[in-house]
Amino acid sequence: MNIQVSPSAIPNSNAVSLTSMLDRDDYLTGLLNQVTANKTEGWLQELRQSAANWVRHSIIPTTREEEWRFTDLSSLRKLQFNVETVNYASLEFDILPEAANSRLVFVNGVYAPELSAVSDLPSGIVVSNLAGLSAVEQEGVRQYLAQAEGAQEVFTALNTAGITDAAVVWVKKNVVVETPIHLVFISVVGETATISQPRCLVVAESGSQVTLVEEYTNRRGAEDGVYLTNAVTEVWVGDNAQVSHTRVEWEGAEAFHIGKTAIAQARDSRYTCHAITLGAKLSRHNLEILQTGEQTQTTLNGLTIISGKQLSDTHSAIALNYPHGTSDQLHKCIVGDRAHAVFNGKVFVPKRAQLTNAAQLNRNLLLSSKARVDTKPQLEITADNVKCAHGATVSQLEDDEIFYLQSRGIDENDARKLLINAFAAEVINQIPVPSLREILLNTVNNLKSLTNE
Repeated sequence: MNIQVSPSAIPNSNAVSLTSMLDRDDYLTGLLNQVTANKTEGWLQELRQSAANWVRHSIIPTTREEEWRFTDLSSLRKLQFNVETVNYASLEFDILPEAANSRLVFVNGVYAPELSAVSDLPSGIVVSNLAGLSAVEQEGVRQYLAQAEGAQEVFTALNTAGITDAAVVWVKKNVVVETPIHLVFISVVGETATISQPRCLVVAESGSQVTLVEEYTNRRGAEDGVYLTNAVTEVWVGDNAQVSHTRVEWEGAEAFHIGKTAIAQARDSRYTCHAITLGAKLSRHNLEILQTGEQTQTTLNGLTIISGKQLSDTHSAIALNYPHGTSDQLHKCIVGDRAHAVFNGKVFVPKRAQLTNAAQLNRNLLLSSKARVDTKPQLEITADNVKCAHGATVSQLEDDEIFYLQSRGIDENDARKLLINAFAAEVINQIPVPSLREILLNTVNNLKSLTNE
């Protein structure tokens, strides 16, 4: 929605009501003013302005809204965030050997060419920041950027309103890219609380194949501190194309992370997402799949591991709008201490989506009597010739299993670790990048807060 009103056409007595209509949420307006301070030109500025107009008549979600009833953003509203650039010359991060020469790095949302490496890519693929594209390539991006369903969601619109650059991966028709593409978004804390808004656009044309690793981190080279990451990724999967997408979030202990992943799948396409959530004080991931053609295959694997007082919320929505679609979703949560995990998964199967096969399972492991999980797998089906199932489990480590391992000479802490690792490995072992699998398995093994240590 684009509201444009001429102030001269309204009596002075109504000036206050006009301001109220366009700026319903003072806090949100403050964020908007921060992220829109830097101007752009042409079609990108028009796109930003349209999104900004939408944000101005929106509000930050509250727990009174069904989609946010378990995720309280009141602690976020107490903070003032600023856009801040930093010196990133000394930053360190994990370089995946498989993607050593196919990497884009952004620091606080700003492209870092010195840390990136895109020198050894095959022909038929473009991996670049938005500013580095040619005029013809930018015109192609214009057809896709911010065009996915759900663009009016408030945090998505806020991201669009502040776009100055983006990570772009474009795979041409029938091109098979065997090298993984690594997109790294590093957050560095400045003198004040900072906000960054990473943006990704992935286009896989018909018959193409590509593997992506999308990482949000401040793991090394940055001190823990308060910051907000508001990230949006759009993935367009063409006819008979295949995209394997791994998303890893391990932000700092005091960070806020809100992420949106929007996928459009055309006929006969195959999309796989491995979403790993380990960090942030409060994190929210909205994962939305839109089927735009018949016979698509969608595989969603998720793993959330949190402890302390962390809150992690995963909301997924799969719209299977055409016949012969297949989706398989497994989301696991390991929750320790007083942490709180939320899972809400929706699968929509309208009447025309006959012969759909959809499965959804959420499995939760609570490691403390004070740990909490709220889970709601959900099917909405009006088609009458489908095979659909969903379910959820909540359990603790079994005393009998721990005792059995202890009887074989394994102490209690090691027994707990072994069981936790086995629970997590079902998801991690499906990640197609061996070095990342090893890093994640070692990370899980070293999470002492999940044991009695």
